[in-house]
Amino acid sequence: MKPTITWIVVADGGQARVFEHDGPGKGMHQIKDYSEAHLRDQDLVSDRSGRTNGGSTGNGSGIAYKNDPVAMRERQFVERLADVLELRRSEGAFQHLIIAAAPTALGDLRPALSEAVKATIIGELPKDLTNIPVAKLPEHFDGLVAL
Repeated sequence: MKPTITWIVVADGGQARVFEHDGPGKGMHQIKDYSEAHLRDQDLVSDRSGRTNGGSTGNGSGIAYKNDPVAMRERQFVERLADVLELRRSEGAFQHLIIAAAPTALGDLRPALSEAVKATIIGELPKDLTNIPVAKLPEHFDGLVAL
C-alpha cells in the first residue's frame, strides 16, 4: 500500500518552503524552496509618478499609482505557487496539504488554488513561519498533523 504523503507549505508573499511528511513519527523534511527576488518598490515602477496638466491654473499635480507594486508582485508569486501545487498534485506528489502562510499571502493564495488542490487541504495556519528554523517548525503543526 502506497503511503499517504502530506505536503506542508510554509509561505509568505515572496518565498515558500515545501516539506514532506510521510506519516506519524516520521517528521518532515524539506523538498523544495521557492523564492521570488525581493525587489524594492522603485525597482518595480518607473522613476516618478506621472503629472497632469493643471488646466487653466497652470498647476500640475502628481498621479499616484493605483496598484501597490509590492502587493501585486506578492499576489503574482502566490498565483505561481498555486500553479505549482496543482501540477504536483496532478502528478500524485501529495495527497494532503497543510498551508502555513502570512495572512495576506494566505488570502491571496486561497482563490488562486484549484478546486482539486483545495480538496486536499487538511489544515491552514495563518502565520508567517518562513523565518522559523526548520527544527522548530514541527511544534507549530501539533494540532494539524502527527509529526
